[in-house]
Amino acid sequence: MKTPRLLLWFFSIAFAMFIISCKTGSVNLFKAASPHEQYQRKLMNVGLDKTEMGSAWLNAAAVSTQKALNINIPYKENGYFAADKVPAAAYKFNATKGQKLTIKLTKTPSVGALIYIDVWYNTDQAQKLITSADTLNNPIVFDIDETGTYLIRLQPELLQNVAYELEITAGPSLAFPIKSKNTNSIKSYWGDGRDNDARKHEGVDIFGNFRTPVLAISEGTVTRVNENNLGGKVVWMRPKGKDYTLYYAHLDEQIAVEGQEVKIGDTLGLMGNTGNARATPTHLHFGVYTFNGAVNPLPFIDPVTKTPANVTAPGNRLNKTLRTTSAVKMFASPQNKATVLATLNSGTIVQANAATGSYYKAELPDGSIGFIQSNGLIKATEPLKKLKINVLQQKVYDKPDSLAAVKTTLKEGQTVSLLGTFGNYQLIGSADAETGWIIK
Repeated sequence: MKTPRLLLWFFSIAFAMFIISCKTGSVNLFKAASPHEQYQRKLMNVGLDKTEMGSAWLNAAAVSTQKALNINIPYKENGYFAADKVPAAAYKFNATKGQKLTIKLTKTPSVGALIYIDVWYNTDQAQKLITSADTLNNPIVFDIDETGTYLIRLQPELLQNVAYELEITAGPSLAFPIKSKNTNSIKSYWGDGRDNDARKHEGVDIFGNFRTPVLAISEGTVTRVNENNLGGKVVWMRPKGKDYTLYYAHLDEQIAVEGQEVKIGDTLGLMGNTGNARATPTHLHFGVYTFNGAVNPLPFIDPVTKTPANVTAPGNRLNKTLRTTSAVKMFASPQNKATVLATLNSGTIVQANAATGSYYKAELPDGSIGFIQSNGLIKATEPLKKLKINVLQQKVYDKPDSLAAVKTTLKEGQTVSLLGTFGNYQLIGSADAETGWIIK
């Protein structure tokens, strides 16, 4: 049962949150702020940043990005943010120039509670904010313009219980260069050897019938129509708003003209085998060129969009106190080949904050996070054994830390249930004693 002081504290926070929700108007007349930044400024405007919970929310936002876990795209998780905690979740993943990223977030309740989502491109020097949102009835969709590491952060408003499902997928940012969108039509890939490995293939070869229409795969401008020894009859076009040029080669006939504005699906030419492809079957050589030279074009047009694995870890254990059933490993990402962050002894207490595939994203009592196979965890409800207090006064802490707040004091001779352990501490509970931590 909450103490009157704690109830008063919650009431004060809730009233301030009501003021925030009623407040309207721009928080910055000169610079557009992300929804997360706007909420942060509102917290500061009503003085919540000076409260324990408000400062914890700001700190969680910063710390979560520093502790971001590694994931692979596609990715899917079911998670839960509890109102009595101040959570935030962050993940790192690699993406390739030319991909289109789709981020879907559905939440329960579907209205009211907001989850702020921010996506950054990570460099060694800084983070570049790519996109952000606070309401995700529609997916966030954006092109990957730079190959590298990306970071995503989720954080709910204060005092909100929110269950959510996050799904991240990556597909091509451009359409396919011929009407028949078939992976099997691509027979030669980026980097394949050419001329007895004297040079590398700077594109992909898409095979089809002679004089198959070759299409514009983006809105843009035809920048050049010419012939050369390697490509034969070629067409170059620049997609609108992009820093790269598309290259169509070995055409039997060029239909587009230089300077022409085109839309997706417009015919640029007809497939052939001109240039150095005279002795090969009919195909289109497709390439992508940036200011720094050619890049792999497959991510731009790859017709295969992988879907994430289904979540099989039981959802009824989310936001529950769990313990390990045996010695288990905690990984840096949800796969057995990932870096092992820790090996946990049997009976170690953890909390499952999210589920992905057959793993839980687990948090240890000291705040460490990682992924643990769900079959190695059970709810810490049934006691491991009974303990009899053998000291005059046994302090019960709210965390496994002797500097933590003391919840209660047990007397010598009292019997309690041992629910689990962490380090030199034991998690105990009983009918007449609050659940908490005691020193072994």
